[in-house]
Amino acid sequence: MPPTAASTRQADTALQADTATGTSLALKEWAAVGAALLDGRQTVLLRKGGIHEQRFEVGGSRFVLFPTVAHSHSERVRPEHTDVLPVGAGDVDEAGGSFVVRCGVTLADAVEVTRPEGLAAIADLHIWTAESVQADRLDFRPKHPLHVLVVRAVALPTPQRLERLPAYGGCTSWLELPLSWDGRAGTQVHPDARLAEDAARVRAAVAR
Repeated sequence: MPPTAASTRQADTALQADTATGTSLALKEWAAVGAALLDGRQTVLLRKGGIHEQRFEVGGSRFVLFPTVAHSHSERVRPEHTDVLPVGAGDVDEAGGSFVVRCGVTLADAVEVTRPEGLAAIADLHIWTAESVQADRLDFRPKHPLHVLVVRAVALPTPQRLERLPAYGGCTSWLELPLSWDGRAGTQVHPDARLAEDAARVRAAVAR
């Protein structure tokens, strides 16, 4: 059911109140992936951690996405999904030194990959090419486990433009941003029943 005007106003108020009082945990992720989550074509994230991290650890059950862009992303997205590249890139103003946070995430499941050969069976849950999954996720830091996060994507009621600070750089997965999100404000993309199905598929495909 679409949100009513009253529920939208309540969500806006919740986000604004939180923004005035705290910060939110944020996960660095491709801007194109954020766009794909919000338009419903992606429900999983594949994570192994940055080069400055011993291993990837889930920082919290709810977080927002910090959008990133790179020219190489266009080569790592399957052809049928390249339309999300410019959508995501529009949230990152590199020349102006700012970015837009519009995607919130709550965790439905987190699965460590112990059968990487099963990743092909969940390719329809994300936008990456098979080559990207192999090179950027499996072959990168091969001694470190890969994790599949099944996530509830939520479109924040009021996207927030923030200044990109030097503190946000570096090869780490997590950071804190000066806005707070309670995990409820906004519009959830997929119902929980769909996400439960995706989580079961992921576990059957990649976990022993």
